[in-house]
Amino acid sequence: MNNKGFRFPWLALIIIMAIYAVMLFQARNNSTGVTAQGIEHFLQEPAGIQNVVINSSRENSTGSVNIRYDGADYSSTLTDTDRFAEKLDAAGIDYTVKLDSGFNFSDIIPYVVMLIILIMLMRMMTGGKAGGQMMNFGKSRARLSVNNELNMSNVAGMVEEKEELKEIVQFLSDPKSFVDMGARIPKGIILVGSPGTGKTLLAKAVAGEAKVPFFSISGSDFVEMYVGVGAARVRDMFEEAKKNSPCIIFIDEIDAVARRRGAGVGGSHDEREQTLNQMLVEMDGFSPNQGIIVMAATNRVDILDPAIMRPGRFDRKIVVGKPDVAAREAILKLHARNKHLNADVDLKRVAQTTAGYTGADLENLLNEAAISAVMAKKSDINAKDIEDAFIKTGIGTEKKSKVISERDKKITAYHETGHAILFHLLKDVGPVHMISIIPTGEGAAGYTMPLPDKDDSFVTKEQLKHMMMAAMGGRIAEELICDDITTGASQDIKQVTKIARAMVMQYGMSDKIGMINCDDNGDDVFLGYDIAHNKTYSDEMLSTIDSEISRLVSECYTAAKEMILQHKDVLEKSCALLLEKEKLSGEEFAELF
Repeated sequence: MNNKGFRFPWLALIIIMAIYAVMLFQARNNSTGVTAQGIEHFLQEPAGIQNVVINSSRENSTGSVNIRYDGADYSSTLTDTDRFAEKLDAAGIDYTVKLDSGFNFSDIIPYVVMLIILIMLMRMMTGGKAGGQMMNFGKSRARLSVNNELNMSNVAGMVEEKEELKEIVQFLSDPKSFVDMGARIPKGIILVGSPGTGKTLLAKAVAGEAKVPFFSISGSDFVEMYVGVGAARVRDMFEEAKKNSPCIIFIDEIDAVARRRGAGVGGSHDEREQTLNQMLVEMDGFSPNQGIIVMAATNRVDILDPAIMRPGRFDRKIVVGKPDVAAREAILKLHARNKHLNADVDLKRVAQTTAGYTGADLENLLNEAAISAVMAKKSDINAKDIEDAFIKTGIGTEKKSKVISERDKKITAYHETGHAILFHLLKDVGPVHMISIIPTGEGAAGYTMPLPDKDDSFVTKEQLKHMMMAAMGGRIAEELICDDITTGASQDIKQVTKIARAMVMQYGMSDKIGMINCDDNGDDVFLGYDIAHNKTYSDEMLSTIDSEISRLVSECYTAAKEMILQHKDVLEKSCALLLEKEKLSGEEFAELF
């Protein structure tokens, strides 16, 4: 029903009733209240009295009197109506007696009208569902999708993930063949991966491929401030799913409700834990849920409660990782189907230059390129639009109008060239794609963009050292040319320290410490566990860790400085070109060598 058509009549009715209530109050309060002595004063001058009404109670002699005197109304309470009537008789004044039954409907009419107005206002503010929301507080908020047109053909790049889910689709389409064989299909499947990798898309595609009802809900939709609501919603959701089985229940961001129990100071038994307990019972409790498959998505599987991860609940964990170069190309082709691409666009090249991008990142890249082409009034998307979108999404919008002093431009040019030289010479981190001294939206004065041409599953010790050296190039160039240092390398120093600390404490790449993991804070994500946490290494070990980190940083700094000194001429040439053009491509920079 469309509520917009009823909004004006409702509002008009509320205004009319409000006016009526005000008029009733005015009519009831129109007379002036006086004391009993004041009323008797009117009896001494009976010529001005026009009308007298005595309101008398049936149970006793108390009541009130209303007198119209010289066109004005006056009222007063009476402790003895019979005595006052005798005074009127003695004065020869006519009067009327009204017996009060103890309840007068007209007395409560204004209050009834105000209550109706309040209910109407509440219904308007809540879309006409105020009463329903209160009564349905424990109802599930899962959204049911029956005619889901999405299927596996709409999912690109996830070859192995789709293979793992084929049997789920087969079970939902033909459960009898599995039952006859005595097989038990997984009750729950949890999709684990970084944000934007396509976990929700994959779950929708499974439901669409199997052509079964699809219940979708977020983990935060279960938890409310009222105790017991979350558990009631879980029960109601599974009851609805049983009526529509076979079906899929998809819980997005399940870590909002399925976090490890007992977290917090002194442990806790709050609403979230009751909701989790009910979910554990529903997934593998006393009552079987035939034909219901629960799928969930999270990027924080490390904080989930162990009870929900055991076989019989979430039997299978599917890792949805970031796509490799072949998968990125397939994803780009999928998102480019409804876009007009110029002949100079090479999606394979774009896939090679977008290492580390997720499916959502790639969709956003092409969308930004399309927006750029429309704003430039082009008929199609060319390679330049995609390159500009690549810079915009990866680094930030260039602020070409920002006024920069010549001193800052020169420092930025040397700083970025220092990075670029090391990216060019160290093959594990290069080559250079672009150098710019144009400020960006991220607050950087410039940027140097490397272009990895391959995806590495593992990073070697030498590669980590090369990353540290490349990050130090900007500070080293400032020292060599400007005879001073600036604050511009703060992020570079932070990155170098982070890599060195990980090498020593996590990766076992220190000769003195060896293969000992000293980074034991990764799993303690709850306050309750942190309070009772004790270090697993001594103070002497901590001192050794600090010295090893410092040694690694010093070694990389010395090696990087020597390389830049050997190519000081390139540093000068590149700086001059950057001050002239503000931006250099990878090919232009390579020619300087």
